[in-house]
Amino acid sequence: MARAAELAYVTVRDRIVRGIYPGALRITEQEIADSTGVSRTPVREALRRLQAEGFVKVIANHGAVVTEWSEQDTNNVFDLRALLEPYGAARAAELITPEGIAELRTLAHEQYRESEVRADGFIVRVRELNNSFHQVLQGYSGNPRLSVLLPVLMEAPLVLKTFATYEPHELLRSASHHLEIVSALEARDPEWAAAIMRSHIQSARSSSARLGNYVSVREAQATSDPAANQSPAAAGGRQAT
Repeated sequence: MARAAELAYVTVRDRIVRGIYPGALRITEQEIADSTGVSRTPVREALRRLQAEGFVKVIANHGAVVTEWSEQDTNNVFDLRALLEPYGAARAAELITPEGIAELRTLAHEQYRESEVRADGFIVRVRELNNSFHQVLQGYSGNPRLSVLLPVLMEAPLVLKTFATYEPHELLRSASHHLEIVSALEARDPEWAAAIMRSHIQSARSSSARLGNYVSVREAQATSDPAANQSPAAAGGRQAT
């Protein structure tokens, strides 16, 4: 049961992040069950988890509707990250172990290499390395509640899509921020670590805003020409296939 629920969760979450399931799309339990090869019971569990994380809104006996994210929703997420993550980085500078620093350095170097080479599928790998870096770092903050809160903020749908809009120099800048954070941790300098993290979050906010503007333009185009940019799912009553 647990593995089936995890499969359904990962599948739906990935489709939302990649834009296969756009905001306001209604997805049914049966559709998810058919596409993942699991029964409807673990699908319900997966949808409840996705609802708790803000990806969907569950409708009793009717599946779920993919959450639409407004500009204010996104700003709220980045406001919280700008408050919490510099604090966590500063705390980690005082508490992290040499092994923790080594692990973060490896993640940062791998992210920089992926951002520089940009081989097929690199965006997914960069996103995963980025998330791992932030989660490992906050794990050394000495505040378990922060480690629980952060994944929810990091994995907000529009935030996850941000890397897909990064220009090459922005990808390298993001990875360079991680490398500098590692240097600050190694120097046991809380103020330095917090300052770089704050700049890092604001850079991500700027790129996310550009993504939001792009989405708004696409929506405006679809409104003025309904036949344009319409997916097969949208043509069929906005249900997933």
